[in-house]
Amino acid sequence: MSLDKSTIRSILAVVESHALASGQFVRVNKHEVANPPTLGISAEIWVQRIMAIPASGLASSSGLLVLNIRPRMPATFNSDAVEEELLAAVDALMSAYSGDFELGGSLNVRSVDLLGSNGVRLAAAAGYLNQETLYRVYTIDLPIVVNDLWTQSA
Repeated sequence: MSLDKSTIRSILAVVESHALASGQFVRVNKHEVANPPTLGISAEIWVQRIMAIPASGLASSSGLLVLNIRPRMPATFNSDAVEEELLAAVDALMSAYSGDFELGGSLNVRSVDLLGSNGVRLAAAAGYLNQETLYRVYTIDLPIVVNDLWTQSA
């Protein structure tokens, strides 16, 4: 196996489907957007980091695929409401990934590394992003352990 287009597309589709099923977002993009969204809560999903991990076999290396999911909402509304709505959206996503930590089990995904046994755990950090408008954002680190990504040979 490798981290080919089909594998990436499948993993991103499952992560996107969790976000859409939550009912928290007006739109979900499978890339970091250059043009800012306007109203409501939107989310962006992209691959932030890829690395080999020690929990590999003798013939292949497993990998850690760290996705970022960024829920965002314009910060021009009542700040209390923005915090409450965004935190509810983040909680819905973290609950979904905790509850389906094999991402459906059909993608060669070993697990979402919930507690960070490979160095990155499921986490979210708040901040602001200025992209023509000021947005309140959370960036979720979603570490996914994928089995047997790269063949080892001498």
